[in-house]
Amino acid sequence: MALRRLTHLATIGVLAGLLVLAGPVGLLGVPVPPASAASWTPRPPDYPGTATRHDLAIPMSDGTVLRGDLTLPADTDGAVVPGRWPVVVTITAYNKSAQASPAASGLLGAQPAYLVQRGYAQLTVDARGTGSSEGSWCAFCTREDTDAGEIMTWAATQSWSNGSTAMSGPSYMGIDQIFAAATRPPGLKAIFPQVPAADVYRDVVASGGQVDVGFIPLWLGLVTGAGAIPPAVTATDPRSGVTALAQHLSTLGSFTGPMLLDALGGREQAYDGDFYAQRSPINVVDRVQVPTFLVSGEYDLFQRGTPLLFERLQQHGVPVKMVVGPWNHLQASAGDGLADAGHGSLEELQLRWFDHWVKGLPDPGLDDIAPITYFEQGTDRWRTANRWVDQSDTRATALSLAGSAAPGSPGTLGTAPTGDDRATVLPVPVAGLCSRSSDQWTAGLLSQLQLLNGACLDDNRVNDASATLFETPPMTRALPILGPIDARLFVSSNTGDGMLSVGVSDVAPDGSVKRLTGGWQVISMRSLDTARSRYLDGRVVQPYHPFTSASVAPAQPGQVVPVDVEVFPTGAAIQPGHRLRLSVQAFDVPHLAPTLPQAPGVLTALTVHSSTAFPSSLVLPTRDRP
Repeated sequence: MALRRLTHLATIGVLAGLLVLAGPVGLLGVPVPPASAASWTPRPPDYPGTATRHDLAIPMSDGTVLRGDLTLPADTDGAVVPGRWPVVVTITAYNKSAQASPAASGLLGAQPAYLVQRGYAQLTVDARGTGSSEGSWCAFCTREDTDAGEIMTWAATQSWSNGSTAMSGPSYMGIDQIFAAATRPPGLKAIFPQVPAADVYRDVVASGGQVDVGFIPLWLGLVTGAGAIPPAVTATDPRSGVTALAQHLSTLGSFTGPMLLDALGGREQAYDGDFYAQRSPINVVDRVQVPTFLVSGEYDLFQRGTPLLFERLQQHGVPVKMVVGPWNHLQASAGDGLADAGHGSLEELQLRWFDHWVKGLPDPGLDDIAPITYFEQGTDRWRTANRWVDQSDTRATALSLAGSAAPGSPGTLGTAPTGDDRATVLPVPVAGLCSRSSDQWTAGLLSQLQLLNGACLDDNRVNDASATLFETPPMTRALPILGPIDARLFVSSNTGDGMLSVGVSDVAPDGSVKRLTGGWQVISMRSLDTARSRYLDGRVVQPYHPFTSASVAPAQPGQVVPVDVEVFPTGAAIQPGHRLRLSVQAFDVPHLAPTLPQAPGVLTALTVHSSTAFPSSLVLPTRDRP
């Protein structure tokens, strides 16, 4: 008991100092009118309570013992109700005991009691090398992915299981669902991943080729710090607990520290390759066959990746749906505001999904939920779509850049250049700090701690004061956008290198600026893989760069080269009277930092060229709709 209290106190300290924060996060002041509610009504609880068994031993095929907490339906006296239940599994790297603390409210996603009281069992398992589980953490390495399938097989064969399983949870727990489902374990019927990554290098580790120093160190610190909490299992199995703690502490020197230093040093981990390919769900998602419900955020860490998973699942005929809302990572993880999409709260949606696909309960109205439900910035309305970048109703709209823009003097967007126009981009090392990008790439932590005020979150004017801007005239009719965007910029610099940080924003008639999305690209890593890039009407809308060490090719000083900047996808509609803005900067702080080899080349001004010879443009996927 004393050890459990000590563990609880240590948990609160670690979580308060890292990322696990109390309470759900608000919608940053965005008013969202509710959509029409579906006809489905959630059923009431079948059981009055729940009871939890802690640190069950789950043996892996290599002899390592993982640990899981099992929550079962209970009567009014707290006694477990006899029976066999469908099991919902969550695999976490953040210490299941820590996540059970009130200080971690929302990080785990939906509260387990909701489903358990309606006839499910909840099994929450510490991933290898975390929490109370033995082994060394390796962040979705081959062995951990194998564990995920073995955990699901184990859960389906226990005395309290009826043989049917499902999975739930956000972020790391969502990614684990894809890897587990790809092993096709017997009994798995459905999954519900919130904000999972697809391609971890491009989604978050090194967007555009620079290293993410906002989220990645924070995340590595979270897992390492949570792993340093004395394992709760020590009270009942001292040998396993001591072994696990020693293995966890060794991870800092064997995996976490070397990986971070390697990336910042510009060595192997700074480039895409086998290490990231192994850890990217997009490379195994084609093996997933079970119905999947995805939750994505327009300001999320995995804003780019989650829709790619949806697309691949849909292409293979897997029953799949996705809700994309105006949320950062913490908000989407907690399901905060999900009910505004019109399909119920996070708990209700999971109940509906699992009741139908796991328990086999009829639900004809489930088909009435569109494949995609997304929040349209600009109108603040929820819209639906059948496909991600649907070529039947989406067009490529190319807007040319023109004018000799400079900070404080915008060029034009959508007007053909009349001469050899040049725009200077100054190297301002604090660019990006006062913007929604800061909050997005710290997973929503800054807004949660109220360290980023409303002027920076809701109005990008301060940040754009040092940016090079291009703007359309006021719109005469709405311009709906849905999907990824390409900024094809012809640039030069004195060093032949540099980083382009691009923002796409909505400028209201009163001059306020709402950042919709952004993209990043290092000039020396501009090599384009045309076979893997996405085209719409013959134009690139989602460029794919190799980001390998072999693809690095700085330009000559002063040489003008084309650079396709992948601007992460969004859903928006620029309203009549509003202007569409493209901003270009050379830094995005605290999101990205150059590696040591890149550093000398990025401390330079950039020049964006616009002419018939150098036709810089912004290519948008614009949607035909009323």
